[in-house]
Amino acid sequence: MTLNTLDPSVGDDRGMAKKPRTDRPRRRSFSPAEKLRLLAGYETATASGTGNAFLRENGLYSSLISEWRRTRDAGLLTGKPAGAVVGRPSADQAEIARLRRQLDVAERRLSRTEAALSIMGKAQALLEDISESADRPPTSKR
Repeated sequence: MTLNTLDPSVGDDRGMAKKPRTDRPRRRSFSPAEKLRLLAGYETATASGTGNAFLRENGLYSSLISEWRRTRDAGLLTGKPAGAVVGRPSADQAEIARLRRQLDVAERRLSRTEAALSIMGKAQALLEDISESADRPPTSKR
């Protein structure tokens, strides 16, 4: 007597139809509104240094966040009804998203450069005032 004769579910499945497993976990799906809400929550958590904890609490992976950012930047998440399927961005949409990110980086660099130049200008004016006061004879205060 073999194991196959005792338990018909074990063996070569002759004559038995294969059924899909019902105990398998289902893949979660997110609506565009949920994606935007989770993105905003993650970005807020990242600003306060708790981004990884946010991902763990919500059962998300950083790769999902990256993908959702790309679709958001391409404009695919806005204006979609709840439950709408969001596909991959087209080549034009991906290029627009890349250029928007590039523009954001350039604007941040520009604002830092302007702040640095302002500080340098103030420092230069202060140094000129100090050198002029060093050239003048001291005045007595009474």
